Amino acid sequence: MSVSAAAADQSVCAPLPVLGQDVTVPLVTGGEVAYAALDYAASAPALQRVWDDVAAYAPYYGSVHRGAGYLSQLSTDLFENARQTVAEFLDCRESDQVVFTRSTTDSLNLLAAALPAGCRVFVFETEHHASLLPWTNAQVTYLDAPRTPDEAVATLERALADRDPYGPALVCVTGASNVTGELWPVRELAAAAHAHGARIVLDAAQLAPHHPVSVRELDVDWVAFSGHKLYAPFGSGVLAGRADWLREAEPYLAGGGASRRVTRRQDGGVDVEWHETAARHEAGSPNVIGAYAIASACKALTEAGFDSLVARERQLIEKVRTGLAEVPEVRVLSLFGDDAPRVGVISFVVDGWNSSHFAAALSAEYGIGVRDGLFCAHPLVRTLLGSDPQTQGECGAPEAAPGEKSLNAIRVSFGAGTPDEHVERFLGAVKELVRDGARWNYRTEDGRCVPDTSA
Repeated sequence: MSVSAAAADQSVCAPLPVLGQDVTVPLVTGGEVAYAALDYAASAPALQRVWDDVAAYAPYYGSVHRGAGYLSQLSTDLFENARQTVAEFLDCRESDQVVFTRSTTDSLNLLAAALPAGCRVFVFETEHHASLLPWTNAQVTYLDAPRTPDEAVATLERALADRDPYGPALVCVTGASNVTGELWPVRELAAAAHAHGARIVLDAAQLAPHHPVSVRELDVDWVAFSGHKLYAPFGSGVLAGRADWLREAEPYLAGGGASRRVTRRQDGGVDVEWHETAARHEAGSPNVIGAYAIASACKALTEAGFDSLVARERQLIEKVRTGLAEVPEVRVLSLFGDDAPRVGVISFVVDGWNSSHFAAALSAEYGIGVRDGLFCAHPLVRTLLGSDPQTQGECGAPEAAPGEKSLNAIRVSFGAGTPDEHVERFLGAVKELVRDGARWNYRTEDGRCVPDTSA
């Protein structure tokens, strides 16, 4: 299945059970309300299924790969089975490796450390910083934000064709924007990369929780994603794909687990024979619970069925976009236009409002959690806002007057665990805030926008 395909007539599933649905938070206006978590793009709540699986395993926790005891053997099997589950979830090729990391950021930094000498990197300015910044040891070509998928492919083809010298090259691209939610033409970009002798890595941090990702069908060389966006707890990630560059690179970390054999030389030094498997880049005691949690999430999403998950999310996307369109003061940010396929990530600004002030009011007065700022994608958000790169948006800045450009934006994001009621409460709160204004004043405290209750 392509990243943009899910049958519209598929049955729509109910929200998947996630942790935190019964959490209540205090309101500055008095009383408490059930928390509406609408910041999935930053971290999705853990699936109840994942949490239950981790809790069931926890008493059997043991060292991995280097223990003879029963619990160590059990934990080793669990860890390696998790690797196989992830490979199946991503539809990896037989020769691909699955390396467990800490996050998407860690995965892409690992790949950056494994680049062959003289490798050129091509990356659009639209990327999350995890994809934009790791390539410090390579010559990087930053590509301007395209305004259509076709323009993205054409821009990349020109850049790759014009590179000099015509040596190894890597393209890094997102699958779904963490700012606009729009899907990128991954397969077409992969074809362009391969046609010009380059490889491609897919940042699937925002794509994998919402759509099936097939390494084979998309024909990407690597894919990276994070557990905490895939309904698993923090602290785990994946880099999966071709083994050769990883096998030929120096270990990402030097230490136990990455080394197969260490011997002392007569001159006092040591000789090291490193593993050629994924263990080469997994030095130290591995995060077996994190790997198991990712595997559990992969199974849960697969069993729920992406067709029905995508169909339901499309309904939520349509509801949010329609509701925001009813508020003339709201401008939704978009790169490819209103008709572009997307996941449940929507960023917007409100005329006459400081975005941090607006997000703080949603939290303090309505119990709704969204994100405000530049979303670790500063060049993209500033391009969409048309703002000065030197300016900083913060709660304490003067509120934008009608018609003025906002310095940052508000992002609402949702997914498989989002109840319809949370979306409806969000839309009602947006309309009420724009109509009536905030009921409290807000100030900056430790870099955060909070209600000013001192008066």
